[in-house]
Amino acid sequence: MEQLDYLARWGHFLFGIVWIGLLYYFNFVQTEYFKEAEADHRAGAIQKLVPRALWWFRWGAAFTFLTGLILLHQISAALSFDIVVGATLGTLMAFNVWFIIWPNQKIVIASAEAVAAGGEALAEAAAAAPKAALASRTNTLFSIPMLFFMGSSAHARTVPLLEGATTVSLIAVFAIILLLEINAIRGSQGPMTSVKGVIHCGLGLTLVLWGLMKFL
Repeated sequence: MEQLDYLARWGHFLFGIVWIGLLYYFNFVQTEYFKEAEADHRAGAIQKLVPRALWWFRWGAAFTFLTGLILLHQISAALSFDIVVGATLGTLMAFNVWFIIWPNQKIVIASAEAVAAGGEALAEAAAAAPKAALASRTNTLFSIPMLFFMGSSAHARTVPLLEGATTVSLIAVFAIILLLEINAIRGSQGPMTSVKGVIHCGLGLTLVLWGLMKFL
């Protein structure tokens, strides 16, 4: 059982590195490049580079989520507030990958391919790109506190057991997360438009959630 537990943890780390590494590549590198690239260079990247990166991205997310479920099952008798918050953020991030980012990116890719073949851009592509970008920015926002609480669950717990969390703290923390996820579906990037902005927002969200968990 110890060997299986370690394999699940190793897999969770491995797939998580693939997933979060590509998330940061998309947000910190590719998005900024697309803002400056010439139209034909951007179109070529969308057709040939983006699909490859998205393949690793979405399956990294899927297997990080699945190995995470295994780990949660193994520690279900001793869940901490930290791990529950981290797992919630990770679950929403995986949802955003498969049900917002990937479906909309498929439209963007199909539109670029249609134009390259001499046809017209897909009408829905204009709306699909911002939807995918907003969900991706939100995942970047979520990733910073998610990684913090995954680590603190073993090394710096705010509350030893989930049962030690107050009702007010639970409501406040999960209300903030829910509102941010709603914004990811039908809101706007706001201060997350820039790389610096999303990093600052992520650090601020981490501090706010940690404060609510520790002091309420």
